[in-house]
Amino acid sequence: MSAPPRRFDHSGLQILDETDCLKLLGSVPVGRLVFTQGGLPVIRLVNFAIDDRAVVFATADGDMYRAAERGDVVAFEVDDVDRDRHLGWSVTATGHLSVVDPDEAEAVRSTLPIHPWAPNRDQHLIRLAIEVLDGRRLVAWGERPKDLR
Repeated sequence: MSAPPRRFDHSGLQILDETDCLKLLGSVPVGRLVFTQGGLPVIRLVNFAIDDRAVVFATADGDMYRAAERGDVVAFEVDDVDRDRHLGWSVTATGHLSVVDPDEAEAVRSTLPIHPWAPNRDQHLIRLAIEVLDGRRLVAWGERPKDLR
């Protein structure tokens, strides 16, 4: 049985399916959380773990914590780029943030490799329930459709 044909967008980037997106999402240690602060977009680096269809990370009291308390819709992006070969990929997960219940947090910490880098005393676990998953890959020139080269 042959693999399904690859799909490409209008700019020649390969459109990744959900399985590939989830695999790539879990393959890197750091991502970018995009949320709203004072009505404007803000981006923060976070180290994270994947729990089924959710991104989980720790944060102290602050803007990310307040966004989770409100249940804000956010985006989370991870990527990898090979500058020498002009290859790479990007995956974006979009969904609602929530605060992990403190009674559940210890069990989550014991099963997921969540180790915050910042020396914060009061750590809260935050969960991004993935509602939309989108990914693109820049493939080698010869692997692109002829009409997009």
